[in-house]
Order: sequence, then structure tokens, then C-alpha cells
Amino acid sequence: MEKKKIVLSYILTAGALLLLFLWAANTGSLKVSAKQLFSGLFVAYDENVATIYDLRFPRIFIAMAGGAATAVSGVLLQAVMKNPLADPGIIGVSSGASLTAVLLTAFCPSLYFFTPAAAFLGGLAAFFLVYVLSWKDGLSPLRIILVGVAVNAMFTGLMSAFNSGTGSSYSGAASIVNANITMKTWTDFKTLIGYVVVGLIAAVVVSGQCDLLALEDKTARSIGVSVAKSRMVISVIAVLLAAISTAFIGAISFLGLIVPHIARLLVGSSHKTLVPYSALLGAVVLLLADTVGRTITAPYEISASVIMSVVGGPFFILLLRRSKQGYAK
Repeated sequence: MEKKKIVLSYILTAGALLLLFLWAANTGSLKVSAKQLFSGLFVAYDENVATIYDLRFPRIFIAMAGGAATAVSGVLLQAVMKNPLADPGIIGVSSGASLTAVLLTAFCPSLYFFTPAAAFLGGLAAFFLVYVLSWKDGLSPLRIILVGVAVNAMFTGLMSAFNSGTGSSYSGAASIVNANITMKTWTDFKTLIGYVVVGLIAAVVVSGQCDLLALEDKTARSIGVSVAKSRMVISVIAVLLAAISTAFIGAISFLGLIVPHIARLLVGSSHKTLVPYSALLGAVVLLLADTVGRTITAPYEISASVIMSVVGGPFFILLLRRSKQGYAK
């Protein structure tokens, strides 16, 4: 991949994120110009800008952080499973994380700050459940997807049953079930961003190992790579990123599938470039989905998860039809 093309992709995507940020900040009844926004933030107090800062900025930044984390999680899972269709939403990691986050939020609200940790444990359990149930003389892409879909449906059903059975009386739990990122605060963002930064740094550190896992296992072992250890470490990082994102924004299907594929077309398959670019593009895609959902039926809203499902479903089918892998194994 040409270096100029990679640099250009980064610049254009960063520019798109900036423009999208300004659009998202002005989506609603209260609007300000870019100049007024900058002045109100850094020069002199502006009541309109202060309102936008308190009410819209946390949602915008949470969408960007959650999008980056979910997208990178998808990249890592695809590397670990050698499956281009792996996605934390499709294979049940996000729904497992959601279920534990919902239960903790509903029954132990005083332990709110431990929600990411609980979601991580739930996501990890779901991932290893899919991995174990899919193993039969090796891993088959078809079995991973089928088992993942079944596990995802089971956890999603349990969450929906809980939400319905309680009359949606737990607003925090309901927001996770419905992937609703309205009414988020700066406290939510500060809690989320700490985990996201750690996870993304760890993902960049192991990006070189992701390239080695693309080799045949025998080849990787012959050059001194501990394949099992690398898979385990990368899997834990992937689940961490998906789980912490899910704990705050709910399960967003297909984001971890779509972004890595688009990113590979733009910056190539080297994970040292792919991982950071996927984080940037993931922030763009989820913020775009959230902003579109706030715009097209205003004053009502469509959640970002619904927007991603509408777009991601056809994309998933297209990938299935175009894939050259043997899914019948």
C-alpha cells in the first residue's frame, strides 16, 4: 500500500470527523456557528455554547470513543479467528457484556463504576463459550458464525425478557439493552475513556502479532511465535474493547465488521496501520450513525444501533456472497 494513499486516508478521515463533530454539535433546536463554538469554548463564556457543551458534547465524545473501541475489537477478532466475518456483535461478545452490565446496573446500582469490569467478564465468558462450542478438529468460519449467532440470540433474548419483565423500570439497564446513548454525562465519558485508551494502546502494541497470526500456525511457530499465547492475549484485548464500549453505549451490531473491511481497502492489511486507522474510522462511523438517527425523524430519535443494523445487514450478506473461503467445512 502506497504511503501517500495511507497518509491521505488519515487526513481525509480526520477532516471528516471534524466536520461531523460540528454537525453533531449543531443537531437540535440550539445551533451555533463554528466561530461561536470555538469562542465560547476557549475565549469567552457563551450561554448557548455552555449548554451544548454540557448536553451534547458528552454524547458526541462517548459515540466517538465507543466507535473506536468497537471497530478495533472487530479488527483483533478477525485476526485471532482468521475469519473476515468475525464481529463482537455477531459472535455474541457484545450481548454477553450487555447482559452482565444490565444485571449489575439493575440489581447493584451502587456498583455502577464496576459496570465495565462486569461487562468485560460477561464478554469474555461469551467469547470462550463461542470458541469452545465452535471447536471440532479446528475452527471453521461457518461454525464460529453459527454458534456466535446462537449465543448472541440467547443473551439478547435474556436481556429483552428482563427489560420487559421489569417494565423497563431500570433506566440505566434499559439504555444498555436499547443501545441508547442519550442523557450521557461527562462522568460517563471520563469512566469510559480511561478503559478505551488502555485498550487501544494495548491493541497497537500487539498489532505486529496480528500480522504474524495471518500466517499458517506451523509457519508462525517455526519463527518463534507462541501462537496460543498470542491468540489469548489479543482475544482478551478485543473483548475488553468490545465490553467497555457495550457497557456505555449498548451492543452496536456490524460496526466491528464494516469498519475493518473499509479500512483495509484504504490503508492496507498491515495491522500496525490498520488498528489506529480503524479506531479513527470507527469514531466517524458511529458518530455519523448517531447523528443521522437524531436528524432523520427529529424531534424523535432512532438509535445508532438501529441505523447500523439497517446498513450492516446488507453489507454482511454481500461479504458472505463474495467471500472466497470455504464456509461449508
